[in-house]
Amino acid sequence: MSDSTGGGESGSTSGQDAEADNEPPLQVPPLRGDDSFEVEETSEEGAPPSAKRARMNEEEQALEQGEKPVNMYGDTSAQANLLQEDEATATEKGEGEQPKEEADEGENEGPVSRGDEKEWHQNGEAEHDTHGEEGEMKPAEVHSSNGSADSPSEVQHLGLDFTQNPQMLTGSWSEYSRFPENYLKGCKWAPDGSCILTNSADNVLRVFNVPPEIYSYNWDLLPEMSPALRMAEGDTVYDYCWYPKMSSLDPDTCFLASSSRDNPVHLWDAFYGDVRASFRPYNHLDELTAAHSLCFSPDGTQLYCGFDKTVRVFYTDRPGRDCEERPTIVKKQGQSGIISCFGFSPCQSVYACGSYSRCAGLYSCQDGTLLALLPTRHHGGLTHLLFSPDGNYLYTGGRKDPEMLCWDLREPGKVVFALKRNVSTNQRIYFDLDQSGRYLLSGDTEGVVSVWDTQTAPLDGEEELLQPQLQFQAHWDCTNGISVHPFMPLLATSSGQRQFPWPGDSEGDSASEGEGGEAVMSPQETRQDNTLSLWWAGPLGTAAEGAQDQSPAAEEA
Repeated sequence: MSDSTGGGESGSTSGQDAEADNEPPLQVPPLRGDDSFEVEETSEEGAPPSAKRARMNEEEQALEQGEKPVNMYGDTSAQANLLQEDEATATEKGEGEQPKEEADEGENEGPVSRGDEKEWHQNGEAEHDTHGEEGEMKPAEVHSSNGSADSPSEVQHLGLDFTQNPQMLTGSWSEYSRFPENYLKGCKWAPDGSCILTNSADNVLRVFNVPPEIYSYNWDLLPEMSPALRMAEGDTVYDYCWYPKMSSLDPDTCFLASSSRDNPVHLWDAFYGDVRASFRPYNHLDELTAAHSLCFSPDGTQLYCGFDKTVRVFYTDRPGRDCEERPTIVKKQGQSGIISCFGFSPCQSVYACGSYSRCAGLYSCQDGTLLALLPTRHHGGLTHLLFSPDGNYLYTGGRKDPEMLCWDLREPGKVVFALKRNVSTNQRIYFDLDQSGRYLLSGDTEGVVSVWDTQTAPLDGEEELLQPQLQFQAHWDCTNGISVHPFMPLLATSSGQRQFPWPGDSEGDSASEGEGGEAVMSPQETRQDNTLSLWWAGPLGTAAEGAQDQSPAAEEA
């Protein structure tokens, strides 16, 4: 948004000396093609460059644009420094192309675009310019340049390996132990993968930067994560979401939306934690009403808000009370209940709404016309839904519901398969798909994370219960949030739930047990685990090899 506060170039340069708890989201490097990742461009300390840096001058931009792309996958930190020295040599000579001496070292630095040789790109397809405005590839470009999301090579690109349990790297636990029962309510990766957003019972949204040590594979030195930003809402947070075009290289796009009880919808600046704008929905009595669910349109121009039997659509560049109202019930026909979750099809101009009336509906993005109303198959109100990357399937899950369902949208109303999970409370339990759409991951009330391989389901047969490929105990308490990194083999999980005292077994309990108002606590009370955790879900062998290539001096952040 052009009129946003806290964005722009002046904000990007004035915040470089901020303290650790006000650091901006870090820029995430692209990946190698062999299921591991390397830092594309390192500083002297070995950490990836911060997104909050000064703009390059015109001469440097001209030099970067004149360079020919080199291999980003096979470079170690030492080789990256060698490339920087070669760039300085080319500057002294006034040449816009790679020096001859550097071309002779192609065995160490990977293929270079020379003469009639074919340029090596990430997806091995047609040649195109991979350099951005500042001479490096943006995270969004890294993901978009890897072909279709449903191709088998995309799974290899992600490097997800669920033949063994993921390895826990680090997390944050002391941050949520300052107040009693400050349990988490979910976690979401930023679209560019540079940071994690969490919600908790103290009504504070926190942004955590990815530790730079993760990029250098020295996981023994990983400290506990601490939030870079804290954004306090006025009351219980109903929903929150990232701006889909968010990139740490452009501060104007770094913002998120949140909705809380008896408050308008807020847009928060993800660099400085300030409120950029507010969207004020009013009911038929002209009273301010809170949105129960939020979701940006895929292009980020509209913000969809869910209410009781109504969807209100705000335009992102026009804060205030002006909006478009789309009732979900017309002439007593349609979807009833509070709209609790949204999802947009990646292939068509269609969005899905889930409601607490235990059903989901498909609507047109143009005017909100109801296209299809899926049958009521869930046992509880819907709390989360996701489209598959090809747009052919819709996954839905509800509260106090032991099953998630996969719907075939080519035959609305047909359930392809069900996935069993233990959800025994009204808490919203998130699930997530990887970028290829193959693996679906979800936590449950007992703290177990399950991984399903959707490609093993028979698509032409009758509905059946799909068995998980992997299950592991991620937390001792309820695992309510899980999020897969956009292009790295990293998982983020959050845990915790409200704990209630358990009354005594009978009136004949001893006086010592009832003295002082102390009630016997449930067994779950001894398993409180309010934690944000970061997991490595890639091949462990590749990580061990990468750790040997890094020098100890490159691990200082």
